[in-house]
Amino acid sequence: MKDSVVVINEENTPELSPDRIITQTRILKDEGFRFVTMSSTDLGDSICVLYHLDKDLQLINLKVEVPKGSKIPSICSVYASAVLIENEIKEHFGVEFDGLSLDFQGMLYLDEEVQKTPFCKIGINRV
Repeated sequence: MKDSVVVINEENTPELSPDRIITQTRILKDEGFRFVTMSSTDLGDSICVLYHLDKDLQLINLKVEVPKGSKIPSICSVYASAVLIENEIKEHFGVEFDGLSLDFQGMLYLDEEVQKTPFCKIGINRV
């Protein structure tokens, strides 16, 4: 039987563990969903990353919440266009994406003089 995404709440936002994000985005792509964008929110001790996809004006949001400093698998292998927004979230929130196809090393938007992770409530020190 083919895997499918199950909507678990009225906001159309299933919460996934990081290790399921590639599988779920691949399922949605196979079902004809296109990648729209991603967004991120600092929740204090953790970071929430939302993946926004749509098909025929039906929007699905996949939610992944991780402790600060954790890694999330990159979805670039499924949707190549995710490379820019994953780099942006990495720079602004300190989220590391494992398997990022093109890593700008924190220089996509920010330069040497700008505070790292400016959107985090508490900065994340990078070595």
